[in-house]
Amino acid sequence: MGEHYFAARPGAASRRRTVDLVLPDLHLRLETDSGVFSPDRVDAGTRVLLETVPAPPQTGDLLDLGCGYGPIALTLASRSPQASVWGVDVNRRALELADLNATTAGLDNVRFMLADEIDPGLRFAAIWSNPPIRIGKAALHDLLLAWLPRLSPGGLAHLVVQKHLGSDSLQRWLNDQGFPTERIASRSAYRVLRVSSRTEGHTR
Repeated sequence: MGEHYFAARPGAASRRRTVDLVLPDLHLRLETDSGVFSPDRVDAGTRVLLETVPAPPQTGDLLDLGCGYGPIALTLASRSPQASVWGVDVNRRALELADLNATTAGLDNVRFMLADEIDPGLRFAAIWSNPPIRIGKAALHDLLLAWLPRLSPGGLAHLVVQKHLGSDSLQRWLNDQGFPTERIASRSAYRVLRVSSRTEGHTR
């Protein structure tokens, strides 16, 4: 696979280009670069997520976990202009692109940053994510256990995962961790999982 897109500072030589995100309710032209996730087109899983999820909360704090150059976070910001949208990633090049794309789109209700730069007390009314499955199961579980407990009571997360990369087993694991999870959409080998905030009394 070459250098992974989840490197903090990609060593791949910069090669800027643009991709288009076209949805029924918005059209964004996004700048991308080498060394970030899916630089040549908006990832098919991201598109499935954005075309199938219900409308996000109109207010509150909303999170794009693993934001890359920003297609999910910018969609959240566009669909919920009164909300505060946060995009987190480990890839600094991706975060710089996401900032640029937000400015180009005229969206001022979204901020992009490293995970440890976000207030640890912040709670989210919604989390949307095309999570980095290829970091490995243990690291993925750690990532989800760090962020899903930060859903507000009644908050929902929506995750898109390819079936052959373990969407069904991830659904079972999330349920075992006390996060009620169900599949709400299935298209082109992708599953969209809806994850509810952790059930009361479940602490593992």
